[in-house]
Amino acid sequence: MPVYDVVTYNMLISGHGRRGFPEQAFHFYAEMVSQGIRESASTFSSVLGVCNDAGFCREGMQVHCRVVSLGFGLNLYVGGSLVDLYLHMGLDNVALKLFDELPYRNVAVWNLLLRGFCELGRLDELCGVFSTMEFDGVDPNGLTYCYLIRGCSNGRLLDEGKQLHCRVVKDGWVESNVFVANALVDLYSACGSLIDATEAFEAIQMEDVISWNSIIWVCAENGLLLDALKLFVEMQFWEKRPSIRSFIGFLNLASRTENIELGKQMHSYVLKSGFGHGGSVHVQSALIDMYGKCVDIESSVSIYESVGEKTLESCNSLMTSLLHCGVIEDVVEMFGLMVDKGIGLDEVTLSTTLKALSISALASSGSCKLVHCCAIKSGFGSDIAVSCSLIDAYARCGHVKLSRQVFEQLPSPNVICFTSIIHGYARNGMGSEGLDLLQEMISKGLKPDQVTILGVLSGCNHSGLVKEARFVFDSMKKLYDISPDRKHFSCMVDLLGRAGMLEEAEDLLQQAPVNGDCVMWSSLLRSCRIHKNETVGRRTVKTLLLELDVEDPEIWLQASNFYSEIGEFDTAMQIREIAIARKVKWEMGHSLIEVNSHHHR
Repeated sequence: MPVYDVVTYNMLISGHGRRGFPEQAFHFYAEMVSQGIRESASTFSSVLGVCNDAGFCREGMQVHCRVVSLGFGLNLYVGGSLVDLYLHMGLDNVALKLFDELPYRNVAVWNLLLRGFCELGRLDELCGVFSTMEFDGVDPNGLTYCYLIRGCSNGRLLDEGKQLHCRVVKDGWVESNVFVANALVDLYSACGSLIDATEAFEAIQMEDVISWNSIIWVCAENGLLLDALKLFVEMQFWEKRPSIRSFIGFLNLASRTENIELGKQMHSYVLKSGFGHGGSVHVQSALIDMYGKCVDIESSVSIYESVGEKTLESCNSLMTSLLHCGVIEDVVEMFGLMVDKGIGLDEVTLSTTLKALSISALASSGSCKLVHCCAIKSGFGSDIAVSCSLIDAYARCGHVKLSRQVFEQLPSPNVICFTSIIHGYARNGMGSEGLDLLQEMISKGLKPDQVTILGVLSGCNHSGLVKEARFVFDSMKKLYDISPDRKHFSCMVDLLGRAGMLEEAEDLLQQAPVNGDCVMWSSLLRSCRIHKNETVGRRTVKTLLLELDVEDPEIWLQASNFYSEIGEFDTAMQIREIAIARKVKWEMGHSLIEVNSHHHR
């Protein structure tokens, strides 16, 4: 072509943008400007769309300057593209200001605003935006309702979702727009209302493939395997092709239930359908996760290695699989590999690495600090999941002050954050600090859960705070409406036993679920031996050996030793003989001495 004009460049820019070549698209834009060719509204819409899709924030702001200088700021299409760009950047205040400055706003621009608020999680404001839109005299379309329903799904807002359902039925969108109909299926699924989800599915015409995949995913997510499989077969009878969503639903179910047979069958179907090697990244990641949760780490690694381009999602799936299977050192090594190869990091990567470090023999405050620096540098320093993992990792290394620093830097810690730091204090024998945090948590209007209370009781146990622990335990039901479970009773029995309050510990054990288990009674017997309490000790042995009928050789040995210590050697011998008669196998102990092979001269 001898001459290039604005139309030529617009086609090159939009074409490269649509095909996934943002750098080339932006190169053509820069070339166009350098040649003195003036942009049109279409140019700005295309270039801003490219910046949005590729995450070119700095470049997008530079284009915004060009928009203002050339007088396109009030153009509806250019203004809409700018609103969309700033919403994707998370600068919703700037987006709203630009939106308010537009002299005219059509339904497409309003939909951009709704989508942005939905993706940012600003669900409370969605309905307000919708009301303002109607007040502005703009009629909603199917896409408007899709964003509103999706917002209700994300926030599990069942009542608001049902109101929208009534509205879309009244306006005729359920029959005329399959995306709205499917959004309703997803809404009821997210809210755990399977009956409503099924009714919403049955209201959709049989011919739609999206709805089939939606309802199969819903059944799989709710653990209804037989219903999901029945629909899966029916769908294929009607010659509808299963999608990635159906396969991921089945694979997630196999992961949760550790049903490797179901997982393998779905794997075969995935390969047959062309979603396997070189196919969908999401399906491959789900397969890696499924085999890992089913403790077949070799298959997880094999699928990971077959993936051509290593993505953040596939790496995270392998990391969590390795952690689940106890291959701790490989998790840490994987983290280093992801950093070296520039694959990227997110909250899952960082949390998984910190969990691995916290239970690794190589754990140290230095390694935790290294990951902490990576979290801050990558923008996840204030993420709740990452912060809780940091609190736990530092506490396990004995650096509770660092745990507290991480906690203090959180802008608004939730129940999980408080629970993490309370358990950190408990692990380091700092029960008083855990009690103080419980009070601080309650003063902020947060309600502790079972795990929080267990952490407080554990801290009291390690610090010998009997009176305080008794008060917290007695308050569980009255103040927090929490029924104590086996772990709470076990902690209290151990605490009272250590303090020599053996009769009280025995009474409490009688109230435990199913009158306690052999671990709790064994703990009580150990305390009886320490405090030389024959009366409670005899009753405890009777419960262990006669009522609970335990087979654990260590408990039989403990009972025999108890009678030896109180001078009843015949009874001690009889217990040993009964144990041998019952063919209880004693595990031989062994000592291990590590010899340093390096000789000093």
